[in-house]
Amino acid sequence: QVQLVESGGGLVQPGGSLRLSCAASGSIKSINAMGWYRRAPGKERELVAVITSGGRTNYADSVKGRFTISRDSAKNTVYLQMSTLTPEDTAVYYCNADIRPYPDSWGQGTQVTVAS
Repeated sequence: QVQLVESGGGLVQPGGSLRLSCAASGSIKSINAMGWYRRAPGKERELVAVITSGGRTNYADSVKGRFTISRDSAKNTVYLQMSTLTPEDTAVYYCNADIRPYPDSWGQGTQVTVAS
C-alpha cells in the first residue's frame, strides 16, 4: 500500500500565492515522475505540472511562468509553488506519482479557491 497526502490548499485572493505539498508514504521501492493535476468545476481533469526523478519539468501552458514544481526525493515529497493566482486556477488539485510497485498513484485532492 502507498498513500499520497496533499496539503496547502485553501482560499487566496487573486494575485496571491499558495504552496501545495504532497508526501508519499508506504511500501515505496522507488518513485519516478511526480506531478500535479487539477479539476475545475465543470471541466475535465488536466495536467498542471510534472517532474521526473531526474528533475526535468513540464508545465501546462496556462501555468507557465506562474507555477513551479519541485521535489525532495529524500522525503518522497513533491511541491507546487503557485503565484499570481487567478480565479481560473480554482480547482481541486491532485497529486500523482509513478511509484514502484504502485504506478499511477493518486492523492485525495486539495481544494484551491481563488476569490476576492
